[in-house]
Amino acid sequence: MLSKVISPARLITRRSHVVPDQLLVSELFFEVPLDHANRSAGNLQLFGRSVTKHERPIVPLKGPDATKAEQKPWLVYLEGGPGFGNKEPQESPITRMALSRGYQVLFLDYRGVGSSTPVSAATLRTVGNPSAQATYLSRFRQDSIVRDLEAVRACLTHDYPEEKKKWSIFGQSFGGFVSLTYLSFFPEGLREVFLTGGLAPVGKAPEQVYEATFRKVVERNRAYYAKFPEDVKNVRRIARFIQQQEGGRVALPGGGFLTVPRLLTLGLAFGSHGGLDMVHALILKMTTDLEQFGFLDRPVLTALGQFNPFDTHIIYAILHEAIYCHQPGIASNWAAFRVGKELESFAWLDQMPNLSPSSDNDDDPPLHFSGEMVFPLHFETYPELIPLKDAADILASSADWPALYDEDQLGRNEVPVYAASFIDDMYVDYGLARETAALIRGCKVFETNMMYHNALRAQTNEVMGRLFQLRDGSID
Repeated sequence: MLSKVISPARLITRRSHVVPDQLLVSELFFEVPLDHANRSAGNLQLFGRSVTKHERPIVPLKGPDATKAEQKPWLVYLEGGPGFGNKEPQESPITRMALSRGYQVLFLDYRGVGSSTPVSAATLRTVGNPSAQATYLSRFRQDSIVRDLEAVRACLTHDYPEEKKKWSIFGQSFGGFVSLTYLSFFPEGLREVFLTGGLAPVGKAPEQVYEATFRKVVERNRAYYAKFPEDVKNVRRIARFIQQQEGGRVALPGGGFLTVPRLLTLGLAFGSHGGLDMVHALILKMTTDLEQFGFLDRPVLTALGQFNPFDTHIIYAILHEAIYCHQPGIASNWAAFRVGKELESFAWLDQMPNLSPSSDNDDDPPLHFSGEMVFPLHFETYPELIPLKDAADILASSADWPALYDEDQLGRNEVPVYAASFIDDMYVDYGLARETAALIRGCKVFETNMMYHNALRAQTNEVMGRLFQLRDGSID
């Protein structure tokens, strides 16, 4: 159980700048404990940017009136991931609409990501051996993040009137997972919760999650090859070329290796608006290189190396399955790999099919791409992940995880929750999301089959408008 006693974060620095579109952006650095239950374990820095309207009133306010005007209600944006930092406020899809509703917005980089104390292969070498690294990394999941959030809230609102001390949170994707952990253990800090593609699979084991998401990945592969039928042969041709290279791999300019299994992880993009086209564009360029030169040229190899950015977001890879270990006693044990290799479409995880030219015919089945899954192969082909393979194996076998959710608390929830859920979401299974929504007392949900997981960015006005409609409207 998470401790309910959270000490305020220490604000280290605050620097403010006016940016175009009349935005006042403040850059904030906070100090929080690495382990909130053991302050002697050391500290971390958290980085955030707050944004509010830059206003120059004709008659400047003074005294209590000025203070009251500055203390607008907080809305905290929680990014997806895990392992991704925030864009600058002027580039965020939610900034302008949130400001128009009277909020000031905080974009807080989770511990270990963005400009918060970073986690990388280099920084982890200073931590110690793989066992020490795994212990350190275990403190970067939702259970620690919500403690950080409560610490920062206590810091930023210490002089606010009581009615303004609670804040609102907006969780996109993994940010929704964080939000539900927050709702479970610290609901007293929350005024309202907005979720987009973030109804986490509460109470579901990692295997259940991947059984569901692999089914959706198969659907997206069908959609891909229906849209680009020429890629059935093109992907097989590219895979055959890679397989024929020494060691069955191609060195990438930025380090690491392109193997056939790594090629087939490009399907991570299939769950986003425009994702099918992004993958096709890369397959087309690779095919063109092979037709013209008989090898893959540096530009396309560079694009391949950067397509799934695990080297710069290692928490995404190393803790991806841990975010589904929702209670003590559950170990992931590379659940996505174990589930996938038993499925005919993803047998390449264990053994590649025959890709020799003599086996080609018009009836060859397409090679299926995987989706938002992390496999041991990632720790064999990405330069930042290769030295962390032992730590990743330790984390995969660990069952010593704190609880992430309190279903009883969610069942008696009193904080308003407004969620957008996407029927064709490849990353957060819609069926499991519906079960979660039913667990949360008072949860209102907008459901659609006209959007994908990144709709907040791709169709901002529609998504935000629907969420505020849920908040402001009523049902007879």
